[in-house]
Amino acid sequence: MTYDLESTVHRPRGHSWSAFRLLFVTWLAGPLEPGRAATLAGMSRAAVSNLVKTLVADGMLVRSPGERDGRSVILALTERGQDAMLEIFAGQNERERQWADVLTETEQRMLVMLLDKLIAGRGSFDVRERS
Repeated sequence: MTYDLESTVHRPRGHSWSAFRLLFVTWLAGPLEPGRAATLAGMSRAAVSNLVKTLVADGMLVRSPGERDGRSVILALTERGQDAMLEIFAGQNERERQWADVLTETEQRMLVMLLDKLIAGRGSFDVRERS
């Protein structure tokens, strides 16, 4: 499903699944430091650093000096990035709807219930997350 979303929604718009994740996190969280963006997107800091270069060059993100010290930066969506995220998110949402439409309404509710149960049960074993 992830490959399908990348190949039908993101690549035609000139971006990867990883770029979408970084833009999406920045869209939802607002301006944030690259390290925090990496954590929220489930990516390494190096991956975020490489993506930021491309997304800044594409006019989707802007890097501003952080207030913490002279080396820190803050990432934020540009107006172009905001507009793109509205369009990209709508495209992804439509594709996800197409995937879900093969399930009956009862099956869709069951899927949500099972996913909720998996998420709620993650505390019963050693779940690894990026920090």
